[in-house]
Amino acid sequence: MANRSQSRARAPPSPRPLLLIIGIAKRELTKRGFGPWAWAFRRGTERQCVQFAILPWDALDTRSWGDTGQMPAPEVARVLGTYATRVLTPRGSTAVSSLELMTSLRPPTRAVKDEETGAWVPGAMPGSLPRALPPAPPEAPPEHPVAMAALKGREQGEDDVFHEEAYEWARDVELITDLEATRKWAVGIDVNTAFLAAANRLVVGLSEPVHVENPVFDKNVPGTWRIDLSAIEMDPRLPNPFTFRGERPTGPGWYSTSTVAYAAELIDTYQLPVTLNPTEAYLRRESGPYLDPWYKHLSEAYKATMADLGVVSGMGEQEFLDAMAVHQDDDPATVAVLDAIKSTVKGGIGKLRERNKNSQIPAGEPWPTLKRVAWSPHIRAEVIAKARTGMHRKILKTALATQSNPAPVGHLTLGEDALLPIAILSDCAVYLSDGPSPLDVLPRTADGKPVAGGFRLGVSPGMVKHQGTEPLMWAITMLDEGHNPANHIKGTDSIDDGE
Repeated sequence: MANRSQSRARAPPSPRPLLLIIGIAKRELTKRGFGPWAWAFRRGTERQCVQFAILPWDALDTRSWGDTGQMPAPEVARVLGTYATRVLTPRGSTAVSSLELMTSLRPPTRAVKDEETGAWVPGAMPGSLPRALPPAPPEAPPEHPVAMAALKGREQGEDDVFHEEAYEWARDVELITDLEATRKWAVGIDVNTAFLAAANRLVVGLSEPVHVENPVFDKNVPGTWRIDLSAIEMDPRLPNPFTFRGERPTGPGWYSTSTVAYAAELIDTYQLPVTLNPTEAYLRRESGPYLDPWYKHLSEAYKATMADLGVVSGMGEQEFLDAMAVHQDDDPATVAVLDAIKSTVKGGIGKLRERNKNSQIPAGEPWPTLKRVAWSPHIRAEVIAKARTGMHRKILKTALATQSNPAPVGHLTLGEDALLPIAILSDCAVYLSDGPSPLDVLPRTADGKPVAGGFRLGVSPGMVKHQGTEPLMWAITMLDEGHNPANHIKGTDSIDDGE
């Protein structure tokens, strides 16, 4: 048991001296008071604010900021200053900052002049969410008032909700082919900021959901559709694109527009004998690319920080791999900024469906988070569904380009020599290879170019990098023991990596 002096040394510092300084400077705290992140402001014609990050109170969470909290003060200032310049002044966690960025780039209102009075009044901002909007029942967490009203006293079941989540799939070890078993290495490739790339030009709903019976599917209308996608049959070595576990659906379920649009694309492209017949839907009649400014802002921040670490657009593939192998070696402060930017992407998408964390608020009653304009399970689902189906599209394009004997029209069965992953975790795919480099895995056309629609090495969001390499038997053992190789091929648990 720690003695009293040890406990005192570990205790957070008293805020009293700082509060005295704030009072002497004639500044005030916000209603949230004083905590790990606090605002002190001075009233006047121009409101002046100072943001405090109290490091001993874990303001800089290691999951988002790496080792920033242990750095010398000048380096801490460099990390926070660079983040503030490239992203925004942090308002708390990187996830909270991400939502602040969304709403600051797409504010719900703007000043418009009243024609009758000449006064400036708040008016709607085109392309923005106008206010906090309710979710559709299948989108809502079970404790949400909308979900509770729809359930009418019964427990929420699998049939009541949709599960638009990132991939967490590993192939059955029995489905490893004889040809794959002759290869020497397991090579992981990872999509750069996959959720950010998925947000690019993504059309989402900007109005309340409207319930429709027996709708005709329209890929241009964002929403949530009840439909049976189980008739679309995949090669058993492929993950199914309609469930995050990669399993084939067993019957009707709820899916976002991005998922159903990919089903329609597969049916049309490969002439599959399947018809899409949604039985009901919750649709948004007003829509737009709400996340586009967020995507562009964070994409530029990400690429600028990667350039600081010596990785730039336009590099040759081997040059890119060589630069990536050492990009985290020499500048911990810039690496911390990069980690924070990646965490801003991932955390912001997660916050769109933040659940009730307050045990004092009974199920069925609204919690404070629901008042946020940027609380939208619908938008979160569309981003994740687009990222997951985009991953599947690239996997399928790669497989089709590498098989020697194409299947007959109307089938998605692949040849034994088709290049297929053995595991996927979110944006990381693991392939078996004769060599240890991604260049030994990723196929080329006859003129040496990457396969159209497949994976491409590079620094931009949506392109891929090397995640890690392990021997073949390591991967087979992982599968045999029920583990996902994609979660461990980097040497750490990739699911916590902030991508």
